[in-house]
Amino acid sequence: MNTVVNRAKIENVNEVSELFNSYRIFYGQDSNLKLAKEFISERINNSESVIFYAIDNTGAYLGFTQLFPNFSSVSAKRSWVLNDLYVSESARRLGVGRKLMKAAKSFVQSTNAKGIALETAEDNVNAQALYESLGYKKSSGFFNYFLSLP
Repeated sequence: MNTVVNRAKIENVNEVSELFNSYRIFYGQDSNLKLAKEFISERINNSESVIFYAIDNTGAYLGFTQLFPNFSSVSAKRSWVLNDLYVSESARRLGVGRKLMKAAKSFVQSTNAKGIALETAEDNVNAQALYESLGYKKSSGFFNYFLSLP
């Protein structure tokens, strides 16, 4: 399969939103294509994230990844949070996720950033294997906290 990775633009919103909706379903959310389209449209229109998508030679959208900027006060440098990585079930184990991750890394390097941070579910062993094969290391020495707001 010939797979190409491109940076998403507003004209890709419908297809990327369908992938994003599937991603949310994968993580236990109800299907809501309207919400997915609004979220992806806002991120692209407001330049709040960078999204890459993979497409095959038939025009089928196979997966996407989304990066959000972050800044480190300690290192006084930008870093990026790879918040989302999703590959459609039919395209898994074909190298699509790896190509998306490599595109993300190349982009981050072009911004002279410190690096890429990501999180994944403890039971998502396939994603963990991919990340570790690409040189990502599990963090230690810090606890993650989150405050849910009403």
